Amino acid sequence: MTGLRLMHAHGDRITVTDPVTGVELLAYVYRPEAAWEASKPYIHPLRTLAGDVVTDYRPNDHRWHKGLSLTASHLSGANLWGGNSYVHGEGYLELPERVGSMAHVAFDEVAADGGRIVIAERLTWHPYSGELWAEERRRIEVHDVDRAFGSWALTWTSAITNRREEPLRFGSPTTAGRERAGYTGLFWRGPRAFRDGRIIGPEGEGPELMGTQGPWLALSGEHDGTDGHATVIVAHSPENDHCGTQGAHPAHWFVRNEPFAGIAPSWAFYDELELAPGDTLTRRYRVVVADGAWEREEIAKYLEAHPW
Repeated sequence: MTGLRLMHAHGDRITVTDPVTGVELLAYVYRPEAAWEASKPYIHPLRTLAGDVVTDYRPNDHRWHKGLSLTASHLSGANLWGGNSYVHGEGYLELPERVGSMAHVAFDEVAADGGRIVIAERLTWHPYSGELWAEERRRIEVHDVDRAFGSWALTWTSAITNRREEPLRFGSPTTAGRERAGYTGLFWRGPRAFRDGRIIGPEGEGPELMGTQGPWLALSGEHDGTDGHATVIVAHSPENDHCGTQGAHPAHWFVRNEPFAGIAPSWAFYDELELAPGDTLTRRYRVVVADGAWEREEIAKYLEAHPW
């Protein structure tokens, strides 16, 4: 396999390029950004092998939506997601004193090894007042450039350790009283052209998959500017125990194709997740970026051919 190319603009971003086509597959941006948007590292743009962008950045409907990022919309009263904060009975309010941040500390590894890129990073999580609430070890791996499938993949692992003297409570607007808005955790924001895109799950499809459980979820949309479609798949690793059968807090899908395209394997859709002092929450996901409008059978075939 031809080796992927890595470039690091120190203090700003890391980019990964496909040497065969010259397409920049992703940029991992870690420079600080606007405080009101809950400054945090993110991936944008995210591109298919054909070069089409499948993420959005600071859209006018939600300026704090930035490509693919880790979020915490309701965290012990703080908002590490960005923008206005949901308050039951009052709606979304501009409460800057609730908006925190996830800060880059250092990279433990930034390496290219043939067909795989590794970005290993340490971060700290803070409320608006700046105290240390959590430490995160994050690992992003770019791999499986598969020209036969027209796809490539990244694996995102986050291990968050509570550094407070009291529990961290992960919630969402739904745990706070708003129906069908259980977003928190890893969040993919699709481009505006993917609005009304096709939502596909292992056993069903459509917006009714909001709040359901499953090992993966996908959304395909049609590009502006170029002919054709792309499909983005988000999958749980087996150790996530997304159904909670082995004791983990269960995960449910947040997914929309209107008024925007987005997917999040939510940590706290219906019920808060409590992380005790000193404990670590670890979750691993795979994001597959594919050219074309894949059918359920194609997605299943791909996932079977690329096991964890």
